[in-house]
Amino acid sequence: MQFKTELNYMSKKKVNDNPDFVVEKVVEAMTEKKGHKIVVLDLSEIPNAVTKYFIICHAQSKTQVDAIYDFVLEHTKKECGINPYRKEGYQNAEWILIDYIDVVVHIFREETRNFYALEELWGDARFKYYNEE
Repeated sequence: MQFKTELNYMSKKKVNDNPDFVVEKVVEAMTEKKGHKIVVLDLSEIPNAVTKYFIICHAQSKTQVDAIYDFVLEHTKKECGINPYRKEGYQNAEWILIDYIDVVVHIFREETRNFYALEELWGDARFKYYNEE
């Protein structure tokens, strides 16, 4: 009987979906894969904001955008025990969105990031930059 209890205990994954922890792990993943100009927008004090945090970075190529995307998914699954609620844009790899409800991740090609300028749309958010160039 004890063996069965140990198996149940071992099979349960810890989940840490605290938004601050998820932000930390996403930024780690982006940094590991050389995401450019990583910025976290804290939207938590903005009335009617769609989420608590946006995390934005860009890459020079479709291959690098794909690599960042894949590693963000892998790293947050491993470290936080969570899967995204929704993923969009993987086919084009111009702007990939990963939605963890309280944390929304945006991975852009550089030209696409400049065109949409999300940072300007959310100018009243608090910004934290991680690797300014």
